Amino acid sequence: MLYREPLKDTWAEQRLFNNRIVWALTGLVLLTGLLASRLINLQVVEYQRYADLSHGNRIRIQPLAPTRGIIFDRNGVVMAENLPAYQMVLIPEQVSDLEGTLERLTELKLIDEEQKQRFFKRKRSKRSFDAVPLRYRLNDEELARLSVHRHELPGVDVQAALVRSYPLGSSAVHVLGYVGALSESDLQRVEASRYAATSHIGKNGIEHHYEKRLHGEPGNRQLLVNAQGREMDAKGSTREELVRNRKEPIPGSDLILSLDSELQTTAESALEGRRGTVVVIDVTNGDILALVSQPGFDPNRFSAGGMSNEEYLALQNDADKPLFNRALSGNYPPGSIVKPFIALAGLEYRAVTRGQSILCEGYYSIPGNEHRYRDWKKEGHGVTNMHDAITESCDVFFYMLAMELGIDRIHAMLADFGFGEPTGTDLPNEKSGLLPSRGWKRDAFSRRSDRIWFPGETVITGIGQGYMLATPLQLTHFTATMATRGKRFKPRLVTAFRDPLSGETTEIPPQELAPVELSDDRHWDDIHRAMGAVMNTPRGTGWSASLGAAYKMAGKSGSAQVFSVGQEEEYDEEEIDERLRDHALFVAFTPLENPQIAISVLVENGGSGGRAAGPVVRKVLDAWYQGQNP
Repeated sequence: MLYREPLKDTWAEQRLFNNRIVWALTGLVLLTGLLASRLINLQVVEYQRYADLSHGNRIRIQPLAPTRGIIFDRNGVVMAENLPAYQMVLIPEQVSDLEGTLERLTELKLIDEEQKQRFFKRKRSKRSFDAVPLRYRLNDEELARLSVHRHELPGVDVQAALVRSYPLGSSAVHVLGYVGALSESDLQRVEASRYAATSHIGKNGIEHHYEKRLHGEPGNRQLLVNAQGREMDAKGSTREELVRNRKEPIPGSDLILSLDSELQTTAESALEGRRGTVVVIDVTNGDILALVSQPGFDPNRFSAGGMSNEEYLALQNDADKPLFNRALSGNYPPGSIVKPFIALAGLEYRAVTRGQSILCEGYYSIPGNEHRYRDWKKEGHGVTNMHDAITESCDVFFYMLAMELGIDRIHAMLADFGFGEPTGTDLPNEKSGLLPSRGWKRDAFSRRSDRIWFPGETVITGIGQGYMLATPLQLTHFTATMATRGKRFKPRLVTAFRDPLSGETTEIPPQELAPVELSDDRHWDDIHRAMGAVMNTPRGTGWSASLGAAYKMAGKSGSAQVFSVGQEEEYDEEEIDERLRDHALFVAFTPLENPQIAISVLVENGGSGGRAAGPVVRKVLDAWYQGQNP
């Protein structure tokens, strides 16, 4: 049988071909539509988004640091300002031999090893074409030396900047504080974007407490950059656009302090280099006129990163503690300063009358106990009433009065004055002092036997010893309250803010606190007369401090034990180590009839309050009166 080949189906092949063309065209149309829709989406729907992204790729926002606010005293004297300075910077990508360049700068004594290490730390957070600070402030001699050798140091440049300056040096340093380089811990507690262009921040004092006010608000400017982020020259409309979009920084507020810088320097000089404090308050509104803590230090050494770790450790480890604000953070036994307040409690709770007398034989013993609580006057004061007990600072009278009152009533009266609580002033790190009570002791000690309040503890509380502690600022605050017959104000340092652009000043009103109210206002008269006698009668312990004064004052001297003397031992100031001697204290207010200011002075290990602290009080009050009547 013959094999036949099937005939070719032309029409089937044509249909298959046509179908493939249709599918191909359909796919082409769909892909073209998809492409078109994507282009429409990019070019029309999302045009603004991608235009902004494109703009962002060629425009970089550079933050601009605000100018820090200036600090003035009450009379317009500048206490903290910003001065132009020359900074030495290095641009890493322009330096072929980085180590060699740094070594050459070291040879020229323009940087030291520590500054070199700081440079490498800063460099890690910068791009290769960014300028990295080497020195924040060059003096004229260093600037001249760098200029002579500039040709040897490619990539090293000098830039102008503002640095914080304190024209009065160490004066009022514990009030003003200082600014220092931003640390990692600083960046964790502030809004990072506000400090993007700032290298320093307030570290202590007013500079720290009012940091937000002083810092201001940063601005920014736009830079034209290439793909690597380097700045390029902008021309024509682009340059105009960049200038138009610049946001100027808002400078920080200027601060006006209650401080009188002349009175402050007088008080500092009056201490004559001894460790101690002076605090002066306007009793009519709580303004702090002077706040001294000695020794101090020069804040200018911190402001431009010029202090080495070694120098800082030397300050920190100094036995005299120059970094410590004694006036605000020093807790001291108030000693005899507390006696007028104990007397006021005695009058208020009728534990004593103004004419009631006791016999002071030089010691006091709790009934049934042989232990003797000694008077500072070995032979005793004889027959003594409350007025004389304050005037001559009779310990025995107040031992007995404290026992008659009891710790609960003593605590109640002193708490009304603010003992045991911070004053709330506008400075950081204020301590609260300590006002002991039965409840406090139960909570303070772990052993059951230590939680009991003993009668002997009440006895020594009557003369400001034992557990009782107060800061010098508190002592002045309590004295001011006594002067105003119970009217109280929160002590303050900043009295106004000033806008540096408009010059507009915003006053801060004084803040009145809950007053001390008595059942009989004549009790205030009794205490005022007795404190006046301390200063204005020959038997008064402050008599020598007021001799020849053209004004009348009221006051109270005191001393506070640093360590306890045994029952049979004698306290001999000349035989013991200087740092174990009693602290000398003195509080006063003036004028006697219409009080305007209150003052406290503490001389660490100064011994007698009248002898060591009294002359300081006199010098400061003389200066204040001279300022009132120039």
